[in-house]
Amino acid sequence: MKAIGRLTTAATIGSATTAFAASGAENDGMGLLTILFLGFGALIITLQLFPGVLLFVSMLKGAFSKGEPAQAQAASNRNR
Repeated sequence: MKAIGRLTTAATIGSATTAFAASGAENDGMGLLTILFLGFGALIITLQLFPGVLLFVSMLKGAFSKGEPAQAQAASNRNR
C-alpha cells in the first residue's frame, strides 16, 4: 500500500512540473473578439438606458403633477 501511495505522489508531482514552469508571459492582452463582445454589451446597455430614462421621467411627471380630482375624472368617463 505504501508503494502505491509513493507512486501516486511521484506521478502527481512529476506531472505538475510543467504547470509550475509556466511563466505566464505569453499574454498578449485582450483579443479582437473580447473587445467586440464588451462593445456589444456597452451598446445594449446604452440603447436600453434611453427608453428607461424616458419612462422614469414620465413616471415622475405623473406622480408629481396635479391631475383631475377623482370625482371629475369619473364623471368625464361616464359621459363618454
